[in-house]
Amino acid sequence: MKQNDTIWFSPPEESFVKSRHLLLSALTAAALLAGCAAPAPAPVPAPAPVPAPAQCNADDAKFAVGQPASAQLETAARVRAGAESARVLKPNQVVTMEFNAVRLNLVVDARNRVTAVRCG
Repeated sequence: MKQNDTIWFSPPEESFVKSRHLLLSALTAAALLAGCAAPAPAPVPAPAPVPAPAQCNADDAKFAVGQPASAQLETAARVRAGAESARVLKPNQVVTMEFNAVRLNLVVDARNRVTAVRCG
């Protein structure tokens, strides 16, 4: 090497130092925030299956057709049909029209005799 050939290490430029400092600050902040993050919530277990409601079977209540309607007949027909509730429908009576799969309807005529049984 010649005498003039001195190797100089120049200090890094100021903008390089600032950008390096900014990068380190950002990485530190990200690491700190990641440590403060709440853990993922545990999965919620699926709800237990709801048992199917009892179903009304009008065929099992056909024994009531032709008989005079009474509280005892209504109860016996409801139990045999497997229904949760029962109602007697008289001629020209205003009734709700919603379908209820666990309700037994006893349809009676003007003489209060059961003419039909159906679920709903």
